[in-house]
Amino acid sequence: GFAASFVCAIHCALWPWLLALTPAFGLELGGWVDLDQAFVVFATFLGVSTLTLGWRRHRTFHAWLLLIPGLALVWIGAFSPLHDHTLTHAVVMTIGGLLLALAHLVNLRLTHAFKAAAAS
Repeated sequence: GFAASFVCAIHCALWPWLLALTPAFGLELGGWVDLDQAFVVFATFLGVSTLTLGWRRHRTFHAWLLLIPGLALVWIGAFSPLHDHTLTHAVVMTIGGLLLALAHLVNLRLTHAFKAAAAS
């Protein structure tokens, strides 16, 4: 989950540059512009499922405090008028993706800490 969210943040930061440079190489991405919307839906399912599994072990909501605003930002960036692939869109999506990545990292650390405490 962490790796996927981190890749999402990188994608969100680089996507406007890719869109700007593709015509220079004679490429056209016409139908692929909404790829980020599909990735947001995937990231939502991945985030909710992995944090739910983690919560079942460690019973702590700290990771959810990062996941929920992160999901809100990426959903706003992908499914609102901000979905015009401007700098604002890129910033909102990047911040949201970073929050998702941090949520997965916190969940991973909480799970490992729970395992270590249970083993001792």
